[in-house]
Amino acid sequence: MTGRTVSRLEVFAPDGVGEIGEGTDLAHVCAPHVADGDVVVITSKVVSKAEGRVVAGDRETAIRAETVRLVARRGPTRIVENHLGLVMAAAGIDASNVAPGMLVLLPLDPDASARRIRAELLRSTGNNVAVLVSDTAGRAWRHGQTDIAIGAAGIEPMVSFEGRSDAYGNELAVTAPAVADEIAGIAEVVSGKLGGRPVTIVRGLADRVLGAGLDGPGARSLVREIGTDMFGLGSREAVATALAGTERSAFGAPASEADLEAALLECGFPVTRGPGGPWVAISPTDVRLQTLLFAYGWQARPDPGSGARRSPGVDPVTSLAPLS
Repeated sequence: MTGRTVSRLEVFAPDGVGEIGEGTDLAHVCAPHVADGDVVVITSKVVSKAEGRVVAGDRETAIRAETVRLVARRGPTRIVENHLGLVMAAAGIDASNVAPGMLVLLPLDPDASARRIRAELLRSTGNNVAVLVSDTAGRAWRHGQTDIAIGAAGIEPMVSFEGRSDAYGNELAVTAPAVADEIAGIAEVVSGKLGGRPVTIVRGLADRVLGAGLDGPGARSLVREIGTDMFGLGSREAVATALAGTERSAFGAPASEADLEAALLECGFPVTRGPGGPWVAISPTDVRLQTLLFAYGWQARPDPGSGARRSPGVDPVTSLAPLS
């Protein structure tokens, strides 16, 4: 990956694809439109239709079946983690562009779907292309939705610039464009939601297409692990989870002592630093203290009783230590 600036892209969504049903050969659908070095973006909905992931039934029941973890709820709207590790509204289940009473579930393995279509296009046309499976998702902090890649083959989904320097000599530390998501977003602008054009060809990115037989890590590599996600729970759900003492992994690694001290002071708990770490003059069974420590990855331990460390008239003293 050179990280060069692309001077020109051609993006088009062919008309006349027609209705996709179970068993449709999606590589055959795409074949007349591809050239060597293209990136082919296919909506997850038609991949699901071709793979028989359209079901009849109650939407609420389907959402529960596809949900691994509730992230946030506001009234009837639920943001959940599904079996693919994706955090999406309603587990990514869709009831649009399908017969009334039917539901479209996400593909069982979108990366595998992309690999199969890529391999078949190479076999049938001789063209080495990358394939993305796209779906629509909302984003934290932003109104509206955009398309993202939930399946990928033949392309590195993310390019890291860590360790490189910009034109001013500043070293880049965390810059890592999610190229697959960017391409999926471009494709959606052209294909639209109601045009019946579920396949988009992006031309001009041949240098990003991996060699034949090299599929790359797939779009699953873009899914942030729960312990590294600073927004792994909704604001209300984080409070409830900490009080319940469940899903410790959602809060990530233990916070630093400085971060914990700042939080304790904000909550009105005076902190004293000792040779064994921080301590507070409050019972370890205090619910507010327990909740805060749980969220920050620390634990309370009753102080064995050094009188010199006790505040006058306050008992007991509780020492604090990070969870191992």
